[in-house]
Amino acid sequence: MMLTDYVKQVSLEDFGWEFRHHAHWNKRLRTTGGRFFPNDGHLDFNPRHLEVYGEAVFRQIVRHELCHYHLYFQGKGYKHQDNDFKALLKQVDGIRYAPKLKESSVKYTYCCQSCGQVYPRRRRMNLQKYRCGKCQGMLSYEKNANQS
Repeated sequence: MMLTDYVKQVSLEDFGWEFRHHAHWNKRLRTTGGRFFPNDGHLDFNPRHLEVYGEAVFRQIVRHELCHYHLYFQGKGYKHQDNDFKALLKQVDGIRYAPKLKESSVKYTYCCQSCGQVYPRRRRMNLQKYRCGKCQGMLSYEKNANQS
């Protein structure tokens, strides 16, 4: 089933209102499950939420975005802080916040050769320039488990 067809189905079943625009997958979304665009009415969704959390949670994310959509076109308060939005979201059992996608930002792990202090880092360090902050010992690079 296409995403737009799925969103139309959820809209009719859960809201009783028709969804008249398009829904798209957007792999670039990082911190959110979906977005509503008032200027043209389309919705974007993060495909990783469907992969990681399954269809039940994804349907709640779709309901959340449809609350924005329907309230905007009805001329009511469609933003997160508006009472109309909060009431409709509760009525259709939508999810207030999309669950976090666990992505490790640690790419490099360094260890002190003297005291064993571990330093997880996002960026590489110059091992000739930096020392352990605890004992001033030499640091060494440790290969991360997620790297081959």
